[in-house]
Amino acid sequence: MSLPDRNNPYNFDEFLTWRQGVDYYGDDPFIQKVVRHFTGNAWEKVDATARSVSLKASFRWRDLAERIALPEKRPFMMHYDGHHRRIDRICRPGETEILEQEVFAEAFFSAQTTPWEKLIKMYLIYQNGEACVACPITCTEGLVMILEKFADTPETKAILQDCKEGIDGRLAIGAQYLSEIQGGSDVPANLLEAVEEGGVWRLYGTKFFCSATHADYCVVTAKPKDSDKVALFVLPSWLPGDKEKEIRNGYTIDRIKWKMGTSELTTGELTFNGAVAYPVGPLDKGVANVVGIVLTYSRLTVGLSAAASMTRAVREARKYAELREAFGLKIGQFPMVAGQLAAIDHTAKRTTAGAFKLYREFLSLEGGIKGGLATDEPEAARKKRFDIRELIMLQKLAASWDCTDVIRMAMSIFGGHGVMEDFSSLPRLYRDAAINELWEGPRNVLLTQMHRDLQRVADWYKPADFIENNLAGLDEARRGELVKEMTELLSHSDLFHLDDKTMEVCRRWDVFCHNFFHAYQDLALQEFEIAKNC
Repeated sequence: MSLPDRNNPYNFDEFLTWRQGVDYYGDDPFIQKVVRHFTGNAWEKVDATARSVSLKASFRWRDLAERIALPEKRPFMMHYDGHHRRIDRICRPGETEILEQEVFAEAFFSAQTTPWEKLIKMYLIYQNGEACVACPITCTEGLVMILEKFADTPETKAILQDCKEGIDGRLAIGAQYLSEIQGGSDVPANLLEAVEEGGVWRLYGTKFFCSATHADYCVVTAKPKDSDKVALFVLPSWLPGDKEKEIRNGYTIDRIKWKMGTSELTTGELTFNGAVAYPVGPLDKGVANVVGIVLTYSRLTVGLSAAASMTRAVREARKYAELREAFGLKIGQFPMVAGQLAAIDHTAKRTTAGAFKLYREFLSLEGGIKGGLATDEPEAARKKRFDIRELIMLQKLAASWDCTDVIRMAMSIFGGHGVMEDFSSLPRLYRDAAINELWEGPRNVLLTQMHRDLQRVADWYKPADFIENNLAGLDEARRGELVKEMTELLSHSDLFHLDDKTMEVCRRWDVFCHNFFHAYQDLALQEFEIAKNC
């Protein structure tokens, strides 16, 4: 029985004290065991790195991320200075610049940082959401990897060195400017023009979605004059000596977009008017290298980011359910809530296990990734490369979709507090997750691409073999169902005819792909659980 009390003593102190003290890695036995299992012989070094980075990500960087997410802290443009000189200064809060400097000092892409160390650093940092560092880290990775393969001039080698090891203690930041107003994912439809003038390539035209607009360098797609082929370029935001003068390299930032998520990160519309750029790779292979190398790393990161966001959301919802009381019980004691928590906990764990398993497979690729589909390898190697290409796309669409579901359910466990921006980080993580569903290819684009990919290789890679190679260990009857469904769906000519049959195939293909990757994730979790109990 509850009697009136005008001085209601209820408070959230116990929950807040717990939340303030959580160490993302040190207090999470699950991720510690995942790291131990999937990183193999590198485990001890990765574990030590994780414990060190977690002490920063879980506390100081968490608090900075919370502060810069406030509406009044959002970045804005100053196009002209007091003397009417065009400067296009991106004005960001001091906390953002401090956080960025400290996070990038982790030297993710240095020769001294192993791939597994890089991955665990990113996973822990991404539990704080975008914070104007998540996208730039990923974009810089894509820039580094494309330059690792193709840097062959003093300029491109210097850019690579700047991004990997830095200059005077500061590491450079990269961006990717691919999308244009006529079609975001339709890179072959790019109209930005590249012209070679006196031995120097210059860019003319516009780009419509340019995230990490504050970056030092960017990967840009453009078509050389009189060519219908897309080439790939790297463009410095400032030419030597011009950054201090705020003179940009032949382009203007026309406006900053108003997004529902990743609000700390600027996404701009840009006009290029003779910007100096350096070609990267063959001029007729830009699309293959962007999709095969640059976007591959971005899509891997979306899966990892989803796992990180889900992990934080589930952790906080579970603790809140342990402490919050309603109708005489802790809300976690209600079967409905307990079932919801169990479901989202499973999704978060299988997403994390799947991300680490896929990264292990990715690292095992002999010769690393390549632009396009390689045809000069033995069939077994070609199949392995093809598997990872498709699995990365499958993870991107499944994990990003699941992430919004998990965070939304976690918010519902908080009740009305779940949507209060000043009560928890979950609304912000939810809005960021919605952006990740679209970033690096929306669901419909990836689904269509995978259907085409699997049809193209059908003469040497049958659906039954694809299922067997990637879902070995799955119940035989379930594998048989998947083979039957996949074979039937791939027998449909294409996904481009607007008729009832094709739309039904599209619906089934969507469901199939989601179920396929959930099976992959569950097998990764099963592999980990079996190893843990041995």
